[in-house]
Amino acid sequence: MEKLAALDREFFVFLNNLGSERWDWLWLGISDKWMAIPFYAILLFLLFKKFGWRPTLVTMVVVALLVTATDQLANVFKHGFERPRPCQDEELMKIARYVAERCGRFGFFSAHAASSMGVAVFLSLIFNKTYKHFWILLIFWTILVSFSRIYLGVHYPGDVLVGWIFGAILGWLFFRFREWLIQKMLSSVV
Repeated sequence: MEKLAALDREFFVFLNNLGSERWDWLWLGISDKWMAIPFYAILLFLLFKKFGWRPTLVTMVVVALLVTATDQLANVFKHGFERPRPCQDEELMKIARYVAERCGRFGFFSAHAASSMGVAVFLSLIFNKTYKHFWILLIFWTILVSFSRIYLGVHYPGDVLVGWIFGAILGWLFFRFREWLIQKMLSSVV
């Protein structure tokens, strides 16, 4: 485990040091959950266009549950493992960049990475027949959000990778849950 942790630190320093002050504003914006509102508004419009009001409302509730689940599971892991964030390591911060406005105590695993991957998998499964290559945009968004966490100095690459794994699993599970809810809703109408 120590060898893996050392590799994670080295990879963090490499990726984190790719940044420059010139681009800090962009990565702070990408990492800010409120900056994604226009992107999610477009996704909401596409859902409504494809399904109408009722399934779109069901989908919105399920997405809210998905994001809550990824966030809360990440908190359980953070407090269970108590792995300090890179920005909490004074020695590491001498050779890395810390850009974020604040630094929490623990970082394993990244809730941003888990939530963005969960939503990407969930929506990719919903849109896979209508917009065949839409998943590429969703995964690209996930990579940007996840990299921003490393760039800002608040997560190791391993935190992001584990977040992606949990996010993908939960995204698939919540997609199945949504399908079940939609079927229940349709059967109650008939």
